[in-house]
Amino acid sequence: MSACLPSSPLPPAVQPTLLRDTRGRALRDLRISVTDRCNFRCTYCMPKEVFGKDHVYLPRSALLDFEEITRLARLFIAHGVGKIRLTGGEPLLRKDLGQLIGQLAVLTTLEGQPLEVTLTTNGSLLQRQARSLKNAGLSRLSISLDSLDDATFRRMNDVDFPVTKVLDGIAAAQAAGFERIKVNMVVKRSTNAHDILPMAAHFRGTGVTLRFIEYMDVGATNGWCMDEVVPSAEIITRLQAQFPLVPLEPSAPGETAQRWGYANAQGQYDPSLGEVGVISSVTQAFCGSCNRARLSTEGQLYLCLFAHQGWDLRSLLRNGSSDADISARIAQIWGQRTDRYSELRTQGLAPENQGNAPSQPITTVQRKRIEMSYIGG
Repeated sequence: MSACLPSSPLPPAVQPTLLRDTRGRALRDLRISVTDRCNFRCTYCMPKEVFGKDHVYLPRSALLDFEEITRLARLFIAHGVGKIRLTGGEPLLRKDLGQLIGQLAVLTTLEGQPLEVTLTTNGSLLQRQARSLKNAGLSRLSISLDSLDDATFRRMNDVDFPVTKVLDGIAAAQAAGFERIKVNMVVKRSTNAHDILPMAAHFRGTGVTLRFIEYMDVGATNGWCMDEVVPSAEIITRLQAQFPLVPLEPSAPGETAQRWGYANAQGQYDPSLGEVGVISSVTQAFCGSCNRARLSTEGQLYLCLFAHQGWDLRSLLRNGSSDADISARIAQIWGQRTDRYSELRTQGLAPENQGNAPSQPITTVQRKRIEMSYIGG
């Protein structure tokens, strides 16, 4: 089906327009949720107490179909997007996902480069799908894995899923030819902080990049508190006590992770040993360079992971609006963007505590936020 789609990112009557928001931030990265369903019940994302067996998911008719997603993708590319990440829920639960990947993989950016199509998964279904994802044109994978200790992992996913099956999925992805695999570990102090060093030791030198993510106050149901946050500065200190590290430059503008390379005996970065990253959304906000937008599975556009409202693009797709009209609406939405939630949260930290856990509670304005399982991470 993908062979029938034009490779040009510019639909008829749509002119390329690089967008800037009110703070001068470009739009370069679009994250698309393809399902609100997940087979895990991770306590920091979809706690079982809220997303139980009686939870009502969106009906199939509410979800954007692959042609609608591809149409929007081309319009976003015309505004400067160079990377699309498919998320969920768990995206591998979406039937025939390879078809969508194929449709996106043939698109090119404004610079004439192939669109980077990536995917974030919990890895539970990866072993049997890795090769077909690669063949469909997926550029790279990010895999969520919060512990190597089986008991801890089962407790965190809360569906008694064994860690060995995720590790088998990672091995299958490497065997399928994925070369830029990232493993994401959300760190909670009382739950899995003891696994920071074992995770680093396991993936060091394997070609897999491990990234540690500060536990964030996403959504309204994960019971977040600052006491559970392990600051990235502390994580790096722990790592350096066992593995010498050297700082690396960002690999792309707006990159969320601070990169650290494993050093050799001479104290120089050794690419064969690989690297780690830390994502410090709580203690070191990076709102100033955020170039990401998020599209929910039912076509709501969100401008921040911590957003409390979105903009409906699905109705435009389904009421006969032209590409030019939808493109203009996207430009209008991004142009009025002011989001900087993490910076506002960080202002609740005393200056002497920047980069560390605060001695007093954060006092930013509380508001209802969209659940991460709805718009992806």
